[in-house]
Amino acid sequence: MARRIPRDESLARVHGPGALFSAAYGNVGSSIYYALGVTAAFALGLTPVAFVVAGLIFVATAATYSEATVMFPEAGGSSSFARHAFNETASFIAGWGQLLNYTITVAISAFFVPHYLAVFWEPLGSSPGDIIAGALLIVALAALNVKGTEESTRLNLVLAVGDLLTQLLLVLIGFLLVFSPDVLVSNVQFGVAPTWSDFVLGIAVGMIAYTGIETISNMAEETKDAAKNIPKGSGYTVLAVVGLYALLPVIALSAMPVTKQGGEYVTELGTKYADDPVLGIVDNLGASAALTDGLRIYVGILAAVILIIATNAALIGVSRLTFSMGHYRQLPERLRRVHPRFRTPYVSILIFSGAAIITLIPGQAELLATLYSFGAMLSFTIAHVSLIRLRQKYPNKAREWKPRFVDIKIKGVAIPMTAVLGGLGTFSAWLVVIALNPRTLVIGLGWMVVGFAIFVFYRRSQGLSLTRTEEMQMPESLGVEDVEYESVMLVLEDKPGFPRKTVETAISLASRRRRGIHVLAFVTVPKHLPIDDTLDDTLAAEIEAAQSKVEQAKLIGGSKVSGQVQPIRPDEAGQTAIREALKVKATALVVELRYRGGRPLIGPDLQKILAQRPCRVVVVGDPEAEREAPAAALRHDLEVV
Repeated sequence: MARRIPRDESLARVHGPGALFSAAYGNVGSSIYYALGVTAAFALGLTPVAFVVAGLIFVATAATYSEATVMFPEAGGSSSFARHAFNETASFIAGWGQLLNYTITVAISAFFVPHYLAVFWEPLGSSPGDIIAGALLIVALAALNVKGTEESTRLNLVLAVGDLLTQLLLVLIGFLLVFSPDVLVSNVQFGVAPTWSDFVLGIAVGMIAYTGIETISNMAEETKDAAKNIPKGSGYTVLAVVGLYALLPVIALSAMPVTKQGGEYVTELGTKYADDPVLGIVDNLGASAALTDGLRIYVGILAAVILIIATNAALIGVSRLTFSMGHYRQLPERLRRVHPRFRTPYVSILIFSGAAIITLIPGQAELLATLYSFGAMLSFTIAHVSLIRLRQKYPNKAREWKPRFVDIKIKGVAIPMTAVLGGLGTFSAWLVVIALNPRTLVIGLGWMVVGFAIFVFYRRSQGLSLTRTEEMQMPESLGVEDVEYESVMLVLEDKPGFPRKTVETAISLASRRRRGIHVLAFVTVPKHLPIDDTLDDTLAAEIEAAQSKVEQAKLIGGSKVSGQVQPIRPDEAGQTAIREALKVKATALVVELRYRGGRPLIGPDLQKILAQRPCRVVVVGDPEAEREAPAAALRHDLEVV
């Protein structure tokens, strides 16, 4: 019997500013464990200034994301903003740049995990131990995500708060034991240590410490009172992150000052401790041996756990973003294919995990950092430009939140200076990264060119415009009864054409909590052929056509749909459907009603299903023909929609 489940439950908006802050800080806060050392390698004694400048750009970026997300509270971040402001091509470019961010986040977070665990086993702190361990971590997390393991929100909150308190503790101890204004001043020789080009690059690289604001945007659809809580969550994140990222470098450079070695100015923060900068702070605080050892173990464990969570979050981000891009038909169907058993987009998870491992293999943190900046700065710039365009495109649209006292009137349009200055900052950082790092330019542009080629080829092959939004058509409510079924089996018969209405009906009936829709596509095998014959050309073509129907159903229903092609003998469809429905414990069986001469036809297979009725039977027919449905349908307690 069907179990009635209120549909509003699955759409509940439950996240407040605290949940948004913990999620965003969990992503942004993990960056300090690698961003500090990489940035110091370039900015040297001006590292605190580089983080402050990057922080100001981050403040402007957070304002842009808050306003645009409140306007369009949906997942996607800059990709969503660009879609509403411009067109589908701009949206794809932003989305593909985000995919680069996620891929590099997986690689760089996994790369630094073994360096912090080296407090227990030293070989993990150097090549090839760090590369092997990082690659194995990615493989393990990819396998877990294919299986469908979810994050624990409560655990992430606890770890985020613990991380924040730990960094505050290190700052406090540092101010008591090693802080020295004189050392900080002597660390800097303007134009020499660092050179101006290295300082500017340090700002660009330092921006990796602030990326993660996309997290709040992606949670918008589940946020209660978005106009109030999204800006609050972003504001809390800005205050915590910008404050800590200004103070930690001050302590670090007081403990590890800039020195001249072999004619070059360096700091151990960017050399010896480049791969574990927070452990470098612990080692150089001047505390007692017992306290130092205890802090090393504590920081090593905490950093490793948070970086593992960041790696896993990036893999989840990859799967969600590719699925979203597939929903708007930006990526081929195969890339977002759902696993038949685990119902996860396993193809995208495996492909982008493999890409992360490839970028990890060289073991070069600086390359990973600059590649991250390439993708992040591109996405941020598109977000800023999109907001300016949205102000022009929808000047009279109600804006429940926007930054105050920053608008300037240009031709009657209120343009936010946060978006203008933020866009100039992120675009400048992007230019610096590609100008000073030829490898980053080649790899980054190669990534974008390959992605755009896939986009163009796929859209053209489907006969779609490159600019017009083409959203997957989701099924509408049946309007018959407000009921959902915990497990639905859909039978697709062996006949030409794709029964879209039947598929959409099955998806409409499926419980959004249980996500159980199993598609069974039949292929009739003549009695003179073996049931598993794949050599017969005609049969192979029919199997391929049936598999195509299953994949189309997955495209419409998303991750809730699984399916298989079932070879059967003539007149076995009804009994096979009954057997499979019992096997998967279906609570509803959806089949298509055939017609002959414009009149509904209840054939032997459907009669068999109705006679045994393993569960509720829903037969989908043409609405115009419902008036002519035979009385037999009612006698069998048949529901025709």
